[in-house]
Amino acid sequence: MEIRFAKVEDVPHILALLRQVGSVHHQGRPDIFRSDAQKYGASQVIDMLDKPGTPIFIAADGETVLGYCFCFVKTHEKDPVICDFTELYIDDLCIDEKCRGQGIGKALYEAACRYARQRGCYSVTLNVWSCNESAMAFYKSLGMQPQKIGMEVILE
Repeated sequence: MEIRFAKVEDVPHILALLRQVGSVHHQGRPDIFRSDAQKYGASQVIDMLDKPGTPIFIAADGETVLGYCFCFVKTHEKDPVICDFTELYIDDLCIDEKCRGQGIGKALYEAACRYARQRGCYSVTLNVWSCNESAMAFYKSLGMQPQKIGMEVILE
């Protein structure tokens, strides 16, 4: 297995994995997430490939994409409350459901952290839905801790 930056040839595989993520979210919160939805389309993924500050890491075994990690570099400057800093935000991380539990997610996460360090980022952050308990456990196993908690009340 190798970890590398995504290429245009990977896009069909990435889209299939995006549908897997969409399904997990729909199963966890069908009141919020549409069935058969995916976060990005092909043109959006291709646009990110060429944009600085939006790396997409791929775990691949030959031509087979086993997982991905979408990232965004976010710079906070001149905020009246928050100190100036740069973070790497993990927007989406998915391992093919047939390959989970093999260390692929950890390898992608570590690649994102190396990238962040090389660019002088202060932190690596992400959001995870509380209905996705396996993802929360995975991120905690990597040493991540809650930064903030989103709360809701569903109005009848």
